[in-house]
Amino acid sequence: MTDRAWDAGEPDIIWHETGAEEHDHGGGATVLGFWIYLMSDALIFASLFAMYGVVSTAYAGGPGPRQLFDLPLVALNTALLLASSITFGQAIPHMEAGRVGPTRAWLAVTGLLGAAFVGVELYEFSHLIAEGAGPQRSAFLSAFFTLVGTHGAHVTVGLIWIATMLAQLRLHGLTREMQRRVVCLSMFWHFLDIIWIGVFTFVYLHGVIR
Repeated sequence: MTDRAWDAGEPDIIWHETGAEEHDHGGGATVLGFWIYLMSDALIFASLFAMYGVVSTAYAGGPGPRQLFDLPLVALNTALLLASSITFGQAIPHMEAGRVGPTRAWLAVTGLLGAAFVGVELYEFSHLIAEGAGPQRSAFLSAFFTLVGTHGAHVTVGLIWIATMLAQLRLHGLTREMQRRVVCLSMFWHFLDIIWIGVFTFVYLHGVIR
């Protein structure tokens, strides 16, 4: 925008209002950077899936998936995580409409479902270890605990992030910065759902039926 030209012999002085542009650019860079992070995380999980695929039949004379996996329990856990994805989706329209209370409420429900998922997973791990099927028992179990445990650790980080967002939303409301953070958290949470579908299908279902 040209605010003032001094005279015909002087070049025009151009004044730019860059605050909003830089703010928007920063927001786009944040989301792009988070996409790059998710892609790098996807490579980590791809490596873990590949490792599991290589050693998934290396039982070392120990129990295999059919003897160890409790499919009804795993199905329940899958339902909990998928339900948490739905509840997170319910928070987004409220966020876009600027309604802080409903946004926080749906995030809280998402966190509770995620915490239940982690609790069931910890129960499964403790049960397997109590039966002598810990990660040191065989290459199959080492890969299983590494893959599923890495996903569980990510969900735990997501729960800490949700708790942080609940506190920040209460303090700051739904500013543009806060909305960007919720969007990044949503991307992270849905990414974990996708990874878990792969775990449930490739590790649990395929392990039991093959």
